[in-house]
Amino acid sequence: MALRISFMTTFYIGFMTTSTIAAFDFDNTLTDRDSLVPFLFYTYGWMKTSYHLAMLTPFFIGFLLGLVPRQAVKEKILTRFFMGKNLTDMQAYAQTFADQQLDCYLKPEALQRLAWHQAQGHRCILVSASIELYLQPWAKRHGFEAVMGSRLETTSDGKITGRLVGLNCWGPEKPHRLLAYIGPKEQYQLYVYGDSRGDQELLACADYPFYRTFS
Repeated sequence: MALRISFMTTFYIGFMTTSTIAAFDFDNTLTDRDSLVPFLFYTYGWMKTSYHLAMLTPFFIGFLLGLVPRQAVKEKILTRFFMGKNLTDMQAYAQTFADQQLDCYLKPEALQRLAWHQAQGHRCILVSASIELYLQPWAKRHGFEAVMGSRLETTSDGKITGRLVGLNCWGPEKPHRLLAYIGPKEQYQLYVYGDSRGDQELLACADYPFYRTFS
């Protein structure tokens, strides 16, 4: 009898502590496009952004040829545009971009799926290679619990270096970051939404993987 009560208690506690988590990629999953380049144009204008991107063309070609790693290319872009800038100044631009521009890129079906998860009381988490600078304010406004994105490194006096803190949040780094945050897999059911090669490792962890679809 005691053994039966113990088993039923363990089952009940396990059932009650199991939660559901929905992890969403951002670019081309929730949105219909990449978000970093629009942020650059929004912040610096057409001419300046076009000039700086043109200066980075050798690195883009190197990446396409497999000669330059993905993270190195991203850090070249971030260095070119943000190195030496005050983080607080860029946060102000990011807040305005998140409030006024990002919603224009959202897919209606993505928002419907997000709303469904939230209505069910599921924990919604954003896991993206995009920079947290503008993802954080956007995600807060849309009710996400947390954001795992690419983080800008800063100096002790708040200047952006152009490098990332740790790894670009892409590929294997996505499940690494998410699992470090949410804990043992046995404690939840996981929905994952993604659209690209960079989401495959995270999708592989899901109980319910959705690749380029929401149903």
